[in-house]
Amino acid sequence: MFTTADFIPNPYTSTIENGNFEWSAPSNIALVKYWGKKDNQIPANPSVSFTLNNCKTITKLAFSKKGNNENFSFDLLFEGKPKEDFKPKIQKFLERVEVYLPFLKEYHFTIDTQNTFPHSSGIASSASGMAALAINFMSLEKLLNPEMTDEYFYQKASFLARLGSGSACRSVKGKVVVWGNQANIQESSDLFGVEFPYTIHENFKNYQDTILLVDKGEKQVSSTVGHDLMHNHPYAERRFAQAHENLDQLIKIFESGNLEEFIKVVESEALTLHAMMMTSMPYFILMKPNTLQIINAIWKFRQETQIPVCFTLDAGANVHVLYPENVSNKVLQFIQEELVVFCQNGQYICDKIGEGALLVDN
Repeated sequence: MFTTADFIPNPYTSTIENGNFEWSAPSNIALVKYWGKKDNQIPANPSVSFTLNNCKTITKLAFSKKGNNENFSFDLLFEGKPKEDFKPKIQKFLERVEVYLPFLKEYHFTIDTQNTFPHSSGIASSASGMAALAINFMSLEKLLNPEMTDEYFYQKASFLARLGSGSACRSVKGKVVVWGNQANIQESSDLFGVEFPYTIHENFKNYQDTILLVDKGEKQVSSTVGHDLMHNHPYAERRFAQAHENLDQLIKIFESGNLEEFIKVVESEALTLHAMMMTSMPYFILMKPNTLQIINAIWKFRQETQIPVCFTLDAGANVHVLYPENVSNKVLQFIQEELVVFCQNGQYICDKIGEGALLVDN
């Protein structure tokens, strides 16, 4: 069983003056939702997600040794331009992970980051952003500790990403990723994401996710605040138990390829997430009228055609339309003819299951 102490390194065996790395890391979409957390970004319930392929953050980390080791030193660029309002989040991240990356104050860093999707689209950029940053820092640590195994490299990258943004730990490695202790899933952990270890039926290979951008404005309640509202939530304990039950169900569903049961679990999870928001105190609603229009249109289309298309939602108004690759043409035609009208400026993004973080340059 891993503990946080396993990620505190021994003294480093090598030194390096300067260099740079560039990694991309994708966003992910949870099928069983994580909502509610304990101290130190520990989830109140386990979750499982599809890793995305096209919606990703590309981050370049340049580093050079400096004389003064008293403070963190970094410049932050977003799409090549200084981005001061992102800096406090990075500063907080560095403070959280310093004990695990004791070299951080020895270098000046230039962090240059960009997304392949519009920043204000409502797609979880904190997940992809923190995963990309964490794995860049791990690349530097691997230079300082060349004996590090690949398995440890990715595990610790996921562990660090979690300390920046909980769901970021599911964006490091694997197509289907589990985060959180689950009795029936070997080596699952609250500390990092693990690749789903069991059989996944052909039906779920290359699964498609078309993201309908319903509302690209700032959410009126942040995810951080939403998670905190689960502490005294009247339905919290039952919800946490339900997440474990649904994850157990998905183990069987992934093996059997039963799309009907998959749809039930995934849509129920999405609606439960939003039900938790609507029944917290204070209560809030992140869905928009067009979110509901899309959901109803999907239900009607599925009933009339028997095509196994379903939806899920993040903590926002956008709708993720999920479907097997072999029905792509029909579903995309349906999206273009009936759903695009509900998207802000007609915008949507076509994505599919991906692999996780990729090294772009070193």
